[in-house]
Amino acid sequence: MDKRTFPRLSRTVGVIGLGAWQLGADWGTVSEDDALATLAAAVEAGTTFLDTADVYGDGRSERIIGRFLRESSAGGELFVATKMGRRVPQEPSAYVLDNFRAWTDRSRANLGVDTLDLVQLHCPPTEVLHTDAVYDALDTLVAEKRIAAYGVSVETVAEALAAIARPGVASVQIILNALRLKPLEQVLPAASAAGVGIIARVPLASGLLSGRYDEQTSFAADDHRNYNREGAAFDVGETFSGVDFTTGLAAVRRLVPLVPAPATMAQFALRWILDQPGVTVAIPGARNPQQARDNAAAGSLPPIDEATQRSVVEIYDELIRPQVHHRW
Repeated sequence: MDKRTFPRLSRTVGVIGLGAWQLGADWGTVSEDDALATLAAAVEAGTTFLDTADVYGDGRSERIIGRFLRESSAGGELFVATKMGRRVPQEPSAYVLDNFRAWTDRSRANLGVDTLDLVQLHCPPTEVLHTDAVYDALDTLVAEKRIAAYGVSVETVAEALAAIARPGVASVQIILNALRLKPLEQVLPAASAAGVGIIARVPLASGLLSGRYDEQTSFAADDHRNYNREGAAFDVGETFSGVDFTTGLAAVRRLVPLVPAPATMAQFALRWILDQPGVTVAIPGARNPQQARDNAAAGSLPPIDEATQRSVVEIYDELIRPQVHHRW
């Protein structure tokens, strides 16, 4: 698998990471045995970057990763990023040093580590990203060795740019995929210029870009692709990248003929992300070992040619930009 470096961290990771939301909750049931097998398969295939959060299954995802770190011989080679801030009401007043200490102490216990590799503010209220005291508190966590570095996970381009401007921010995590192109215009160039790593989340648009769904596809009651399509539970951008399901299906049908053999639709979608200048790592989820291996294989595919890149943009401009481009 290809590898890239977080400039402000001097940490190198495989370009395909593993997003571990589904190991906690909200994607249907994943047993602990299946979760551990999925982690093992991803690591065996070259994945070294794992992304989780304290809110995924209220800590279940972190605890499963913690068990894997203890039991796997590869544990010391892995880079584990977690997130904090979504287990409490989303009020800027909550983002203070005492809470940061408590939240990171809980994550350290869940993961079984003394120092967290990377902690990201988990899509906080926009005001938080403009508050000097928040960054002072994060710097204190670094000084206290509770965390090695910090970043932010954001919903909008404006939030990403605010974070990138801060000298201590090591990474920005943002939704980026073939159905969500807006970050290409400003965020990726700004991150590259500042030396901030980009973590591309929702890279398969909640599975839409796998090419396996159609109008008859249904999802379990506890799957956010069922209950959050209109943004009832959290930001709608987290579900199918905020694209209407029917529109997304139409776009994917236009993308399928662009996929070069022997790649799958999902691998093509991941490779497309990796070809965008400034991206450090993409973090697709996987619910079983085969999905993890298939995703990881995208990290060794050749780059997508320029004509195909233009076709992806044309499909987005025609079908999706008019619907969602103004939102984020």
